[in-house]
Amino acid sequence: MKPIKGFTRPQDLKPKKPSGIGDWVILKNSQLLAFNKPPALAVQTAKENAPSLQKLACAYAKRDLYLIHRIDQPASGIVLFARHKKTVQSLQQQFHSRRVKRTYLAVVDTMPNVEPGELRHFLARDGRTNKSTVVEAGTPEAKEAVLTWRHVGDTDRYPILEVELTTGRHHQIRAQLAAVGAPIHGDVKYGARRSNPNRSIHLHAWKLNFEHPISKEDVNLEAAFPKEDVIWEAVRGVVA
Repeated sequence: MKPIKGFTRPQDLKPKKPSGIGDWVILKNSQLLAFNKPPALAVQTAKENAPSLQKLACAYAKRDLYLIHRIDQPASGIVLFARHKKTVQSLQQQFHSRRVKRTYLAVVDTMPNVEPGELRHFLARDGRTNKSTVVEAGTPEAKEAVLTWRHVGDTDRYPILEVELTTGRHHQIRAQLAAVGAPIHGDVKYGARRSNPNRSIHLHAWKLNFEHPISKEDVNLEAAFPKEDVIWEAVRGVVA
């Protein structure tokens, strides 16, 4: 794997204070950097002058970094980078063997039409629409998607779900919740009633648990909910 290249023209992406990225750091040590990505910011982008967390992270670290995993652009929450290739290999093995615990919070328009617990579907990705759809088992190129969900509370209008990922498929949480009648608030691509003004969705990569690649100690990360958002402020009042 090639390292992620740092931003080659920092003047194009030089917000007054590297876009406040120092305030997004939730883990920083000799091996790893983790950020609380704001909603609607791309993790990566091929457009030279477009902002992304990748570019800002490399500018902040003043070096090339390795991206360990991604979250969807409209979502918010934890994104993890490694400083060294050896660290990448260790963490990729943990993800591959499903030893990394990934917990999300989703604010949905309506409650799922199934009982809380495991959801198991097969998803097919359409590259033209950048969308994943639940299909029958055995459909060519479909991949099994597994998650577990539970209801943890409500705002005055919307249910709040805690979701733990078992697999990590393209748009998995969005597609699976939509398939059981519970599209994520703001996610019009997957059936939400209306979009959010900044094209965000109310899906947050909340917690991440993994084994430190060198010390072998448990690392438990938690990302604060987005600020200046009425719904996330309401969630903060419900979810301790």
